[in-house]
Amino acid sequence: MIPITEDLSIPDEEVSFATSRSGGPGGQNVNKLETRVTLRFDLAGSPSLSEEQKDRLRQRLATRITKDGVLQVTSQRHRTQGANREAAVERFAELVRENLREETPRKRTRPSRAAKARRLEEKRRRSQRKRERAGAVPRE
Repeated sequence: MIPITEDLSIPDEEVSFATSRSGGPGGQNVNKLETRVTLRFDLAGSPSLSEEQKDRLRQRLATRITKDGVLQVTSQRHRTQGANREAAVERFAELVRENLREETPRKRTRPSRAAKARRLEEKRRRSQRKRERAGAVPRE
């Protein structure tokens, strides 16, 4: 089970892993071993998520989802396949957690009376300074 939130976990059976050769660190092994790990999660066919959750993820993670509705997360940061697998699972859980969270609506605020006064006073000072400069003779 991959824990996402307190009340949501995704069973291991719903994700699959594919490996491929990786760039980056690894020395001679980089040309021989498949250390890059790609986690695939069938978003469209997942029984763990509600339709509302699926829609939210489709909208927010559109660039990571294929036409078939499969969410892909890749990791090639580490030199071993096992470490990359763990990193991909952690990143997947973090992505789903972040994008399922509902955003709190912004509360409109107004500037305080003192803030308005400070702004106007600064405008007056700036205006006065420019008026004084206009009377000065430029140097050559």
